[in-house]
Amino acid sequence: MFDVHVHAAPDITPRLAGDREVVEAYAAAGFTGCVLKGHYESTVGRAAAVTGALPVYGGIALNQHAGGINPAAVRACLAAGGRVVWMPTQDARLQRTAGLPSLHGGPTYALPPVDPDTGEPARRICALIAEADAVLATGHLGAEEVAWLVRTARAEGVRRILLTHPGYTVPAMSAERTRELAELGACAEITAFQLLHQPEMTAARLADFAARVGLEHIVLSSDAGQPDSPPPPQALELLVDTLAGEGLDRGALLACAGERAERLVVAR
Repeated sequence: MFDVHVHAAPDITPRLAGDREVVEAYAAAGFTGCVLKGHYESTVGRAAAVTGALPVYGGIALNQHAGGINPAAVRACLAAGGRVVWMPTQDARLQRTAGLPSLHGGPTYALPPVDPDTGEPARRICALIAEADAVLATGHLGAEEVAWLVRTARAEGVRRILLTHPGYTVPAMSAERTRELAELGACAEITAFQLLHQPEMTAARLADFAARVGLEHIVLSSDAGQPDSPPPPQALELLVDTLAGEGLDRGALLACAGERAERLVVAR
Protein backbone atom coordinates (compact mmCIF):
# COMPACT_ATOMS: atom_id res chain seq x y z
CA MET A 1 0.00 0.00 0.00
CA PHE A 2 0.94 3.65 -0.45
CA ASP A 3 -0.62 6.34 1.76
CA VAL A 4 -1.09 9.69 -0.02
CA HIS A 5 -2.29 11.54 3.10
CA VAL A 6 -0.81 11.22 6.58
CA HIS A 7 -0.17 13.66 9.43
CA ALA A 8 2.78 13.41 11.82
CA ALA A 9 4.68 15.50 14.35
CA PRO A 10 6.08 18.08 14.51
CA ASP A 11 2.80 19.91 14.04
CA ILE A 12 0.75 22.66 15.61
CA THR A 13 -1.96 20.19 16.60
CA PRO A 14 -1.24 17.00 18.58
CA ARG A 15 -0.15 14.01 16.50
CA LEU A 16 0.10 10.34 17.38
CA ALA A 17 3.73 9.98 16.32
CA GLY A 18 6.66 11.76 14.72
CA ASP A 19 7.74 11.56 11.08
CA ARG A 20 10.36 8.86 11.60
CA GLU A 21 8.12 6.68 13.77
CA VAL A 22 5.31 6.90 11.21
CA VAL A 23 7.63 5.97 8.35
CA GLU A 24 9.05 3.04 10.30
CA ALA A 25 5.51 1.81 10.95
CA TYR A 26 4.74 1.93 7.22
CA ALA A 27 7.94 0.04 6.42
CA ALA A 28 7.12 -2.62 9.01
CA ALA A 29 3.64 -3.00 7.50
CA GLY A 30 5.06 -3.49 3.99
CA PHE A 31 3.95 -0.16 2.51
CA THR A 32 5.79 1.17 -0.54
CA GLY A 33 5.72 4.86 0.40
CA CYS A 34 3.71 7.75 1.84
CA VAL A 35 3.07 11.49 1.58
CA LEU A 36 3.46 13.68 4.67
CA LYS A 37 0.87 16.44 4.86
CA GLY A 38 1.06 19.53 7.06
CA HIS A 39 -1.58 22.25 7.11
CA TYR A 40 0.83 24.96 8.24
CA GLU A 41 4.25 24.17 6.78
CA SER A 42 5.86 22.59 3.75
CA THR A 43 6.72 18.94 4.40
CA VAL A 44 9.31 18.65 1.62
CA GLY A 45 12.34 18.92 3.90
CA ARG A 46 10.78 16.65 6.50
CA ALA A 47 10.10 14.00 3.85
CA ALA A 48 13.68 14.14 2.58
CA ALA A 49 15.00 13.78 6.13
CA VAL A 50 13.16 10.50 6.77
CA THR A 51 13.34 8.85 3.36
CA GLY A 52 15.30 5.63 3.70
CA ALA A 53 13.24 2.67 4.86
CA LEU A 54 10.82 3.60 2.08
CA PRO A 55 10.22 6.62 -0.19
CA VAL A 56 8.55 9.59 1.53
CA TYR A 57 7.15 12.59 -0.32
CA GLY A 58 6.11 16.06 0.77
CA GLY A 59 4.27 19.11 -0.45
CA ILE A 60 2.59 22.32 0.61
CA ALA A 61 -0.91 23.40 1.61
CA LEU A 62 -1.79 26.93 0.49
CA ASN A 63 -2.97 28.29 3.83
CA GLN A 64 -1.99 31.60 5.44
CA HIS A 65 1.59 30.46 6.20
CA ALA A 66 2.17 30.09 2.45
CA GLY A 67 0.45 33.35 1.54
CA GLY A 68 -2.73 31.67 0.34
CA ILE A 69 -3.12 31.25 -3.43
CA ASN A 70 0.57 32.02 -3.88
CA PRO A 71 2.48 30.93 -7.02
CA ALA A 72 5.83 31.88 -5.42
CA ALA A 73 5.32 29.39 -2.59
CA VAL A 74 4.33 26.69 -5.07
CA ARG A 75 7.35 27.39 -7.28
CA ALA A 76 9.71 27.05 -4.30
CA CYS A 77 8.05 23.86 -3.07
CA LEU A 78 8.20 22.17 -6.45
CA ALA A 79 11.79 23.26 -7.07
CA ALA A 80 12.76 21.63 -3.76
CA GLY A 81 11.17 18.34 -4.81
CA GLY A 82 7.59 18.72 -3.57
CA ARG A 83 5.12 16.33 -5.16
CA VAL A 84 1.73 17.55 -3.89
CA VAL A 85 0.20 21.03 -3.77
CA TRP A 86 -2.98 21.21 -1.71
CA MET A 87 -5.28 24.14 -2.25
CA PRO A 88 -6.31 25.84 1.05
CA THR A 89 -7.38 23.48 3.80
CA GLN A 90 -7.67 24.96 7.30
CA ASP A 91 -7.85 28.50 5.88
CA ALA A 92 -10.28 27.72 3.07
CA ARG A 93 -13.35 29.92 3.26
CA LEU A 94 -15.64 26.89 3.34
CA GLN A 95 -13.69 25.42 6.27
CA ARG A 96 -14.35 28.53 8.33
CA THR A 97 -18.01 28.93 7.34
CA ALA A 98 -18.63 25.24 8.11
CA GLY A 99 -17.37 25.84 11.64
CA LEU A 100 -14.49 23.37 11.35
CA PRO A 101 -11.18 23.86 13.18
CA SER A 102 -8.79 26.59 12.07
CA LEU A 103 -5.68 27.87 13.79
CA HIS A 104 -6.64 31.52 13.81
CA GLY A 105 -9.22 34.03 12.73
CA GLY A 106 -7.06 35.47 9.95
CA PRO A 107 -7.78 35.60 6.23
CA THR A 108 -9.61 32.89 4.33
CA TYR A 109 -9.10 31.88 0.73
CA ALA A 110 -11.41 30.84 -2.07
CA LEU A 111 -11.27 30.29 -5.83
CA PRO A 112 -13.69 31.29 -8.59
CA PRO A 113 -16.61 31.50 -8.73
CA VAL A 114 -16.55 32.40 -5.02
CA ASP A 115 -13.57 34.77 -5.39
CA PRO A 116 -12.93 35.77 -9.01
CA ASP A 117 -9.79 37.70 -8.02
CA THR A 118 -7.87 34.47 -7.38
CA GLY A 119 -8.43 33.10 -10.86
CA GLU A 120 -5.18 34.33 -12.38
CA PRO A 121 -2.82 33.20 -9.59
CA ALA A 122 -4.62 29.85 -9.48
CA ARG A 123 -3.99 29.42 -13.21
CA ARG A 124 -0.30 30.20 -12.70
CA ILE A 125 -0.17 27.62 -9.93
CA CYS A 126 -1.74 25.03 -12.21
CA ALA A 127 0.82 25.82 -14.92
CA LEU A 128 3.66 25.32 -12.42
CA ILE A 129 2.21 22.00 -11.28
CA ALA A 130 1.82 20.88 -14.89
CA GLU A 131 5.44 21.78 -15.66
CA ALA A 132 6.65 19.74 -12.66
CA ASP A 133 4.20 16.90 -13.40
CA ALA A 134 3.20 17.11 -9.73
CA VAL A 135 -0.13 16.50 -8.00
CA LEU A 136 -2.80 19.15 -7.54
CA ALA A 137 -5.04 18.35 -4.55
CA THR A 138 -8.24 20.33 -4.11
CA GLY A 139 -8.01 20.86 -0.33
CA HIS A 140 -11.09 22.08 1.51
CA LEU A 141 -12.53 24.21 -1.27
CA GLY A 142 -16.26 24.16 -1.97
CA ALA A 143 -17.82 22.04 -4.70
CA GLU A 144 -18.17 24.88 -7.21
CA GLU A 145 -14.57 25.96 -6.61
CA VAL A 146 -13.38 22.38 -7.08
CA ALA A 147 -15.28 22.10 -10.37
CA TRP A 148 -13.69 25.34 -11.62
CA LEU A 149 -10.25 24.18 -10.49
CA VAL A 150 -10.39 20.75 -12.13
CA ARG A 151 -11.39 22.22 -15.48
CA THR A 152 -8.79 24.97 -15.21
CA ALA A 153 -6.05 22.53 -14.21
CA ARG A 154 -6.81 20.23 -17.11
CA ALA A 155 -6.73 23.19 -19.50
CA GLU A 156 -3.29 24.13 -18.12
CA GLY A 157 -2.00 20.59 -18.67
CA VAL A 158 -2.14 19.15 -15.14
CA ARG A 159 -2.16 15.36 -15.37
CA ARG A 160 -2.35 14.43 -11.68
CA ILE A 161 -5.39 15.73 -9.79
CA LEU A 162 -6.68 14.50 -6.44
CA LEU A 163 -10.15 15.46 -5.23
CA THR A 164 -9.42 15.77 -1.50
CA HIS A 165 -11.98 13.65 0.40
CA PRO A 166 -14.92 15.02 -1.67
CA GLY A 167 -17.49 13.17 0.43
CA TYR A 168 -16.23 14.65 3.71
CA THR A 169 -17.93 17.59 5.47
CA VAL A 170 -15.82 19.89 3.33
CA PRO A 171 -16.68 19.95 0.47
CA ALA A 172 -19.66 17.56 1.02
CA MET A 173 -19.78 16.77 -2.68
CA SER A 174 -22.29 14.25 -3.98
CA ALA A 175 -21.10 10.99 -5.49
CA GLU A 176 -22.61 12.01 -8.81
CA ARG A 177 -20.72 15.32 -8.89
CA THR A 178 -17.56 13.57 -7.77
CA ARG A 179 -17.84 11.02 -10.57
CA GLU A 180 -18.43 13.79 -13.11
CA LEU A 181 -15.17 15.49 -12.10
CA ALA A 182 -13.29 12.20 -11.87
CA GLU A 183 -14.26 11.47 -15.44
CA LEU A 184 -12.44 14.66 -16.43
CA GLY A 185 -9.22 13.05 -15.22
CA ALA A 186 -9.13 13.33 -11.42
CA CYS A 187 -8.86 10.73 -8.68
CA ALA A 188 -11.33 10.93 -5.80
CA GLU A 189 -10.03 10.33 -2.28
CA ILE A 190 -11.80 8.39 0.45
CA THR A 191 -10.10 8.42 3.85
CA ALA A 192 -10.03 6.36 7.00
CA PHE A 193 -10.58 9.63 8.87
CA GLN A 194 -14.06 9.79 7.33
CA LEU A 195 -14.86 6.31 8.58
CA LEU A 196 -13.50 7.07 12.04
CA HIS A 197 -14.53 10.67 12.65
CA GLN A 198 -16.94 12.13 10.09
CA PRO A 199 -20.28 12.90 11.76
CA GLU A 200 -23.06 10.50 10.74
CA MET A 201 -20.73 8.55 8.44
CA THR A 202 -21.18 4.79 8.41
CA ALA A 203 -19.37 1.98 6.64
CA ALA A 204 -22.42 1.41 4.44
CA ARG A 205 -22.62 5.08 3.41
CA LEU A 206 -18.92 5.23 2.61
CA ALA A 207 -19.10 2.04 0.54
CA ASP A 208 -22.14 3.35 -1.32
CA PHE A 209 -20.28 6.59 -2.12
CA ALA A 210 -17.30 4.61 -3.43
CA ALA A 211 -19.49 2.36 -5.56
CA ARG A 212 -21.40 5.26 -7.11
CA VAL A 213 -18.21 7.17 -7.92
CA GLY A 214 -16.64 3.97 -9.27
CA LEU A 215 -13.63 2.23 -7.75
CA GLU A 216 -11.70 2.89 -10.95
CA HIS A 217 -11.67 6.57 -9.91
CA ILE A 218 -10.93 6.11 -6.19
CA VAL A 219 -7.75 6.55 -4.14
CA LEU A 220 -7.89 5.35 -0.53
CA SER A 221 -5.77 7.08 2.13
CA SER A 222 -5.60 7.19 5.91
CA ASP A 223 -5.64 10.94 6.66
CA ALA A 224 -4.57 9.57 10.05
CA GLY A 225 -2.12 10.72 12.66
CA GLN A 226 -4.60 12.03 15.24
CA PRO A 227 -4.10 10.76 18.81
CA ASP A 228 -7.61 9.24 18.74
CA SER A 229 -7.07 7.39 15.43
CA PRO A 230 -5.29 4.06 14.93
CA PRO A 231 -1.68 4.24 13.71
CA PRO A 232 -1.77 5.28 10.04
CA PRO A 233 -0.94 1.88 8.47
CA GLN A 234 -3.64 0.18 10.51
CA ALA A 235 -6.10 2.97 9.74
CA LEU A 236 -5.71 2.46 5.99
CA GLU A 237 -5.88 -1.32 6.36
CA LEU A 238 -9.05 -0.88 8.43
CA LEU A 239 -10.60 1.22 5.66
CA VAL A 240 -9.88 -1.48 3.07
CA ASP A 241 -11.23 -4.23 5.34
CA THR A 242 -14.36 -2.24 6.18
CA LEU A 243 -15.24 -1.42 2.58
CA ALA A 244 -14.57 -5.03 1.57
CA GLY A 245 -16.88 -6.08 4.37
CA GLU A 246 -19.60 -3.98 2.74
CA GLY A 247 -19.29 -6.01 -0.44
CA LEU A 248 -16.77 -4.03 -2.50
CA ASP A 249 -14.09 -5.98 -4.34
CA ARG A 250 -11.01 -6.38 -2.12
CA GLY A 251 -8.60 -6.58 -5.04
CA ALA A 252 -9.93 -3.32 -6.47
CA LEU A 253 -9.76 -1.68 -3.03
CA LEU A 254 -6.12 -2.75 -2.62
CA ALA A 255 -5.36 -1.14 -5.98
CA CYS A 256 -7.06 2.06 -4.74
CA ALA A 257 -4.80 2.03 -1.67
CA GLY A 258 -1.72 0.87 -3.53
CA GLU A 259 -0.93 0.97 -7.23
CA ARG A 260 -3.26 3.84 -8.14
CA ALA A 261 -2.22 5.92 -5.14
CA GLU A 262 1.47 5.42 -5.85
CA ARG A 263 1.06 6.05 -9.57
CA LEU A 264 -0.68 9.33 -8.78
CA VAL A 265 2.27 10.69 -6.78
CA VAL A 266 5.44 9.09 -8.09
CA ALA A 267 7.01 10.58 -11.22
CA ARG A 268 7.84 8.01 -13.89
